[in-house]
Amino acid sequence: MLLAARKFWLQFFKESDIMTKQGKVYLIGAGPGDPGLLGLKAKECLETADAVVYDRLADPRILAFARKDAEMVYVGKASANHTMRQPDINKLLVKLAAEGKTVARLKGGDPFVFGRGGEEAIELLEAGLPFEFVPGVTSAIAVAEYAGIPVTHRHVATSFAVITGHEDPTKGASTINWQGLATAVDTLVFLMGVENIEKISSRLIENGRSADCPAAVIRWGTHPEQRTLVTTLGKAAADVKANNLKPPAIFIVGDVVNLRKQLQWFDNKPLFGKTVVVTRARAQASDLTKKLEAQGAKVIEVPAIKIVPADDYAPLDAAIADINAYKWLVFTSANGVEYFFERLLHTGKDARALFGVKLAAIGSATAKALADHGLTADLIPSAYKAEELAEALVDKITAGDKILIARAKVAREVLPESLRKIGADVNVVTAYQTVADCDNKEELLEALGSGAASIVTFTSSSTVTNLLKVLGDKKDLLNKVALAAIGPVTAETLKQHGLTPAISAAQYTIDGLMTAIQEYYKE
Repeated sequence: MLLAARKFWLQFFKESDIMTKQGKVYLIGAGPGDPGLLGLKAKECLETADAVVYDRLADPRILAFARKDAEMVYVGKASANHTMRQPDINKLLVKLAAEGKTVARLKGGDPFVFGRGGEEAIELLEAGLPFEFVPGVTSAIAVAEYAGIPVTHRHVATSFAVITGHEDPTKGASTINWQGLATAVDTLVFLMGVENIEKISSRLIENGRSADCPAAVIRWGTHPEQRTLVTTLGKAAADVKANNLKPPAIFIVGDVVNLRKQLQWFDNKPLFGKTVVVTRARAQASDLTKKLEAQGAKVIEVPAIKIVPADDYAPLDAAIADINAYKWLVFTSANGVEYFFERLLHTGKDARALFGVKLAAIGSATAKALADHGLTADLIPSAYKAEELAEALVDKITAGDKILIARAKVAREVLPESLRKIGADVNVVTAYQTVADCDNKEELLEALGSGAASIVTFTSSSTVTNLLKVLGDKKDLLNKVALAAIGPVTAETLKQHGLTPAISAAQYTIDGLMTAIQEYYKE
């Protein structure tokens, strides 16, 4: 009887909590496109939200900040093609918040600059649900800035206005003060105005703005595929049509456009206009991606491999248990370091257990991984490949020395075979393994088939073999792009498969690969 009563009250209080829990909606400005322009508070809201309702312009890397278990709802709206109408979006936000969920409503630019954030907030207010606004960087200023066009500049423009280029069609008559805008404001920025650019230009000229006034149309501003068309007010409509410029784009009118000649910076970067395919494992791709994007490239991440734990850790655990019997512990990758230390901690030990054991790292990235654990590599070869590491070790060991090599499950045998030839007792243990992984094959095929891709990068032999498995009978698509290898071993793997690398790094690191790519385009 007491047990039944206890269960009843526990269920009662549980249901009461659900009924009384109140959700909240954060109306967040995601900025104009570049994920680096997202604010810290916006990031925090995404990381804690139960549901994310997002627009067309939200970059996938911004969405990656959301919890893995968050409900993701796409409500993107392109011109004349709405995934969900605004009244339905309003109702959706009310529904989610009424269910007690914390909602991140992610909007391009800023919620209050033609983002309809006020409409959504009023709907929530009428439903008695709380909300907060999280400002975002508006495209009206940022996109112009990325094109090297300041909306104000001393002696050139002391005022600017932001105007919708697509008024509410239900209003009947336009409420834009064309006469005032045409003559009283220095810089005019029209958002969503490309489809109405002929009408906008005509109204401005009719009301006193010179047809020779400088103008610019910027498409996909702050993105690597940003495109800027400089024209005049009188020629803008014809030039947009001739260049086939489509939304999303902004239209800027004013003398400040002339400053682009001096202030252009974003599309001056060495790799601007180039699309680079990164085949590295997703967990490690960000470093190369960031470096490529910093040079202006558009990056498509197509992880050909995924780093996963070994199938059986008994051999590695046994080696760790007897670690002080080894003279050298050798790592051939940063992954090997990370997985080794994960098992070391799993067995209840830490870096102190390696006292007296010498450490060898195949390269600077592997040495850095050791440094992150408070350890300094005793040996790093001058060239970062197995042959060089073997040669460097041969001079430091004698017959009978015990050597432990912690590496990937599948790897070249050059190193252990070289050490065994001089009588070393070599124990090779699997610290991790690589498996084929490609969750966006269609994007890869589209980029290769259309000619959009400029370079495909390979950071290991396994990225080569696994990408070829993904491509199957479409392997010939790789003949249409420049292939970049991180070093001679990876380059040789490409050649073995009938592919010719156009780029091979002299220094076998990510920085070395970046240098090689830049040199390739300089030449």
